[in-house]
Amino acid sequence: MKLLKQFMIILAVALAGEMFSALIPLPIPASIYGVILMLALLISGLLKVEQVKTVSSFFIEIMPVMFIPAAAGLMQSYHLLAPSIAAYAVITIVSTIAVMAVSGRVTQRFMQLKDKKEDVSHG
Repeated sequence: MKLLKQFMIILAVALAGEMFSALIPLPIPASIYGVILMLALLISGLLKVEQVKTVSSFFIEIMPVMFIPAAAGLMQSYHLLAPSIAAYAVITIVSTIAVMAVSGRVTQRFMQLKDKKEDVSHG
Protein backbone atom coordinates (compact mmCIF):
# COMPACT_ATOMS: atom_id res chain seq x y z
CA MET A 1 0.00 0.00 0.00
CA LYS A 2 2.96 2.32 0.74
CA LEU A 3 4.26 1.97 -2.82
CA LEU A 4 0.85 2.72 -4.30
CA LYS A 5 0.52 5.84 -2.15
CA GLN A 6 3.97 7.06 -3.21
CA PHE A 7 3.21 6.37 -6.85
CA MET A 8 -0.10 8.24 -6.60
CA ILE A 9 1.64 11.28 -5.08
CA ILE A 10 4.13 11.38 -7.96
CA LEU A 11 1.32 10.85 -10.46
CA ALA A 12 -0.69 13.70 -8.90
CA VAL A 13 2.30 16.05 -9.19
CA ALA A 14 2.80 15.00 -12.82
CA LEU A 15 -0.90 15.64 -13.50
CA ALA A 16 -0.64 19.06 -11.89
CA GLY A 17 2.33 19.76 -14.19
CA GLU A 18 0.17 18.80 -17.18
CA MET A 19 -2.55 21.14 -15.96
CA PHE A 20 -0.09 24.02 -15.51
CA SER A 21 1.23 23.40 -19.01
CA ALA A 22 -2.30 23.56 -20.44
CA LEU A 23 -3.24 26.69 -18.49
CA ILE A 24 -0.04 28.74 -18.76
CA PRO A 25 0.68 29.89 -22.32
CA LEU A 26 4.46 29.41 -22.20
CA PRO A 27 6.54 26.95 -24.24
CA ILE A 28 7.53 24.99 -21.12
CA PRO A 29 7.01 21.21 -21.07
CA ALA A 30 4.61 19.81 -18.50
CA SER A 31 7.40 17.71 -17.02
CA ILE A 32 9.31 20.87 -16.10
CA TYR A 33 6.26 22.26 -14.32
CA GLY A 34 5.95 18.95 -12.49
CA VAL A 35 9.59 18.97 -11.39
CA ILE A 36 9.30 22.58 -10.19
CA LEU A 37 6.11 21.74 -8.32
CA MET A 38 7.73 18.68 -6.71
CA LEU A 39 10.73 20.79 -5.68
CA ALA A 40 8.44 23.46 -4.21
CA LEU A 41 6.50 20.84 -2.26
CA LEU A 42 9.70 19.30 -0.89
CA ILE A 43 11.30 22.63 0.02
CA SER A 44 8.13 23.92 1.67
CA GLY A 45 7.82 20.77 3.75
CA LEU A 46 4.32 20.03 2.47
CA LEU A 47 5.79 16.82 1.08
CA LYS A 48 8.48 14.86 2.87
CA VAL A 49 11.16 12.94 0.99
CA GLU A 50 10.13 9.78 2.83
CA GLN A 51 6.67 10.07 1.26
CA VAL A 52 8.07 9.47 -2.25
CA LYS A 53 11.56 8.03 -1.66
CA THR A 54 11.01 4.34 -2.47
CA VAL A 55 9.14 4.86 -5.73
CA SER A 56 11.46 7.71 -6.77
CA SER A 57 14.48 5.47 -6.26
CA PHE A 58 12.84 2.78 -8.38
CA PHE A 59 12.15 5.27 -11.19
CA ILE A 60 15.77 6.44 -11.12
CA GLU A 61 16.98 2.84 -11.33
CA ILE A 62 14.86 2.08 -14.42
CA MET A 63 15.44 5.44 -16.13
CA PRO A 64 17.81 4.04 -18.79
CA VAL A 65 15.02 1.75 -19.99
CA MET A 66 12.91 4.83 -20.75
CA PHE A 67 15.40 5.92 -23.42
CA ILE A 68 15.00 2.77 -25.52
CA PRO A 69 11.93 4.00 -27.47
CA ALA A 70 13.63 7.33 -28.21
CA ALA A 71 16.77 5.55 -29.43
CA ALA A 72 14.70 3.27 -31.65
CA GLY A 73 12.93 6.30 -33.09
CA LEU A 74 16.27 7.94 -33.88
CA MET A 75 17.45 4.79 -35.62
CA GLN A 76 14.33 4.76 -37.78
CA SER A 77 14.82 8.44 -38.66
CA TYR A 78 18.52 8.14 -39.47
CA HIS A 79 17.96 9.05 -43.13
CA LEU A 80 16.54 12.41 -42.01
CA LEU A 81 19.35 13.04 -39.53
CA ALA A 82 22.27 11.91 -41.70
CA PRO A 83 22.94 15.28 -43.43
CA SER A 84 23.33 17.01 -40.04
CA ILE A 85 24.86 14.18 -38.01
CA ALA A 86 28.12 16.07 -37.34
CA ALA A 87 26.24 19.06 -35.96
CA TYR A 88 24.09 16.82 -33.76
CA ALA A 89 27.19 15.04 -32.49
CA VAL A 90 28.95 18.30 -31.60
CA ILE A 91 25.84 19.68 -29.88
CA THR A 92 25.39 16.43 -27.94
CA ILE A 93 29.02 16.29 -26.82
CA VAL A 94 29.20 19.98 -25.83
CA SER A 95 25.88 19.94 -23.97
CA THR A 96 26.77 16.69 -22.17
CA ILE A 97 30.08 18.16 -20.99
CA ALA A 98 28.33 21.37 -19.91
CA VAL A 99 25.66 19.48 -17.96
CA MET A 100 28.27 17.28 -16.28
CA ALA A 101 30.40 20.30 -15.33
CA VAL A 102 27.50 22.33 -13.94
CA SER A 103 26.04 19.34 -12.11
CA GLY A 104 29.41 18.56 -10.58
CA ARG A 105 29.98 22.14 -9.46
CA VAL A 106 26.49 22.43 -7.96
CA THR A 107 26.92 19.12 -6.14
CA GLN A 108 30.31 20.20 -4.79
CA ARG A 109 28.83 23.48 -3.60
CA PHE A 110 25.95 21.75 -1.81
CA MET A 111 28.38 19.30 -0.20
CA GLN A 112 30.54 22.22 1.01
CA LEU A 113 27.48 23.96 2.44
CA LYS A 114 26.40 20.74 4.15
CA ASP A 115 29.88 20.26 5.64
CA LYS A 116 29.92 23.85 6.92
CA LYS A 117 26.48 23.39 8.43
CA GLU A 118 27.58 20.18 10.16
CA ASP A 119 30.78 21.86 11.43
CA VAL A 120 28.76 24.72 12.93
CA SER A 121 26.28 22.37 14.61
CA HIS A 122 29.05 20.13 16.02
CA GLY A 123 31.47 22.89 16.93
